[in-house]
Amino acid sequence: KDLEKDNAGQVTLIPEEPEDMWHTYNLLQVGDSLRASTIRKVQTESSTGSVGSNRIRTTLTLCVETIDFDSQACQLRVKGTHIQENEYVKMGAYHTIELEPNRQFTLAKKQWDSVVLERIEQACDPAWSADVAAVVMQEGLAHVCLVTPSMTLTRAKVEVNIPRKRKGNCSQHDRALERFYEQVMQAIQRHINFEVVKCVLVASPGFVREQFCDYMFQQAVKTDNKLLLENRSKFLQVHSSSGHKYALKEALCDPAVTSRLSDTKAAGEVKALDDFYKMLQHEPDRAFYGLKHVEKANEAMAIDTLLISDELFRHQDVATRARYVKLVDSVRENMGTVRIFSSLHVSGEQLGQLTGVAAILRFPVAELSDQEDESSSEED
Repeated sequence: KDLEKDNAGQVTLIPEEPEDMWHTYNLLQVGDSLRASTIRKVQTESSTGSVGSNRIRTTLTLCVETIDFDSQACQLRVKGTHIQENEYVKMGAYHTIELEPNRQFTLAKKQWDSVVLERIEQACDPAWSADVAAVVMQEGLAHVCLVTPSMTLTRAKVEVNIPRKRKGNCSQHDRALERFYEQVMQAIQRHINFEVVKCVLVASPGFVREQFCDYMFQQAVKTDNKLLLENRSKFLQVHSSSGHKYALKEALCDPAVTSRLSDTKAAGEVKALDDFYKMLQHEPDRAFYGLKHVEKANEAMAIDTLLISDELFRHQDVATRARYVKLVDSVRENMGTVRIFSSLHVSGEQLGQLTGVAAILRFPVAELSDQEDESSSEED
């Protein structure tokens, strides 16, 4: 880090895992300058006048204009104009840098705010990524997901057509089911790194999870699969309404799970959102959402927990972004808790439907009057 007193300056980072690419995406803003090594096609003219083109690795500094993040491949493309002298590339020429894991880059901003700096602290703290894997399944459909502190990644989707049970003949159904379980078991071994993962949730409606776990460990004993047998204690069975990815939120809400995952950020966010909904139902004067209402509650120093989506800090307009940062800083000064939700998590998507900012209050605050509501809706 090399920051000045007025919080201008630069930070050099090396992303080590896919998660870090998501953090980087949240750090980058239009107007920042990014310095990284990249490959550029350069045309060269020889003394005889023949023109050739070579690919040359060079370090460029761009003024960021567009940022494109692919969450499945965890790739980040940054396009901008070149702003520093370079022997191969003219000033002002456009270039796209692909940031990738294990290659360092330097990011300079005119103003590093508290939210961005905190994100860097967290991303550099290895204890932060206490990880959870989940298998959400129903007969014939399963999703193998990794739940990291800031996103839910679907690593595999298994779909097998399972025929109905026929009277007196269940063999086709049973065979298809066994094939399905076998594929899910393969996916678990391929995609879940048991050295990192502390807990594997197996969630399903009915008895599917129990039948699957029985099948998996019987197979593991038969084939002497040490990987699965040694990690048997990490598997935790919970109920979910279906095998679709959105059913993961229910599984994370389960009290048995929350106690196991108390040290992971994802569970904390799910619980905070759950508390907010309960408060909204029972004491609506202590649950506010929407920026105007939340700011009013903050003026009264009433905010106990602020729930805010990281999407809002990616706002292109500097003033709007500063408004959110100011809100976060102010809540912390008044001894409130701030939970920054990731828009890639199921809980973050739900918070997004509530405008992306919500608050649980310490004491009831009367709703804003109707006139203010009308004027704010006109402004919106």
